[in-house]
Amino acid sequence: MSELFELRGRTVAITGGGGVLCGGIADHLARCGMAVAILDLKLEAAEAVAEGIRRNGGQAVAVACNVLERASVEAACGACTQAMGGVDVLINGAGGNHPQATTGPDKKFFDLPIEAFGKVMDLNIIGTVLPSMVFGRAMADRGEGVILNIASMNAFRPLTKIAAYSAAKAAVKNFTEWLAVHLAQEYSPHIRVNAVAPGFFLTHQNRFLLTDEKTGELTPRGRSIIAHTPAGRFGAVEDLYGAVEWLVSPAAKFVTGVTVPVDGGFNAFSGV
Repeated sequence: MSELFELRGRTVAITGGGGVLCGGIADHLARCGMAVAILDLKLEAAEAVAEGIRRNGGQAVAVACNVLERASVEAACGACTQAMGGVDVLINGAGGNHPQATTGPDKKFFDLPIEAFGKVMDLNIIGTVLPSMVFGRAMADRGEGVILNIASMNAFRPLTKIAAYSAAKAAVKNFTEWLAVHLAQEYSPHIRVNAVAPGFFLTHQNRFLLTDEKTGELTPRGRSIIAHTPAGRFGAVEDLYGAVEWLVSPAAKFVTGVTVPVDGGFNAFSGV
C-alpha cells in the first residue's frame, strides 16, 4: 500500500499556496516527503507557509507569482526549477470571489459591474489556464506529470448570490476534463489532470458570511448549508488531504479528467 501512495522525492508547485486550504495542502504534502514550492501573489503569505514547513523539517520555497501574468508565471516556474530541479505536480489553487460580483438586497444582478464579474472569471479560470500552460509545457516535454485543479461544489450546483464564482468554477471543471484528454492524446498518457471540488469550508473569505462575527452563531446561509450537508458540519482543511494525496500519487495513475467532490455529501443530498 505504501508504494501506491509514495510521494517522497517528488516536487509540487501550489498556486494560492499562502491561503488556508492550499497552505494546509502544502504542509501535508511536505509531510509526505514532497519538496514544495508555495506560489502566491503575496510573497509574505507564501513565506509564512514555507517557513512553517521548514520548521517541521520539510523542504519548501516561497515564490511570488501573479497567475494572471504569463511573464510572472514563467518566472515562477523558472524559480521552482532552479530550487527543486523541476516540478512533478502542479496544483492550481489560486482563486476567489469578489464582493462586487455578488448579488444581495442592495445589489441586483442586472446592476453588477461587469468588470467585477470579469475579475472573478479571470482569477479562477485564466488563473488556472496560464499556470497549466507554463508548467504543463515542461510536463509535455518530459512525458509525465500531474495537474490538480481546485474547483468547487459550485462547479456542480450554482449557488445563489455568487453567479460569477459559480460560472468560473464550472469552467474550471470543464477545462480539467478538456486538458486531461488533450495532454494524454497529444503528448503522453502519463500526464494526468484532475480536480477536487471542496464543499463548504470556513476560510478567511467566507467565515462571516456563514457565522456571525460577534456571536459565532451560524448565519441563515450557514444554517441552510449545514441543513443540506449530510455530514452535519463545515469541512476542515485536513478533510482535503486524503483526496489530494490520492490524486497526485501513483495510486491514481489510471484516474484522469475527474472532479472529486469533498463535500460531506452536499452534492448527493436532494433536500428531502
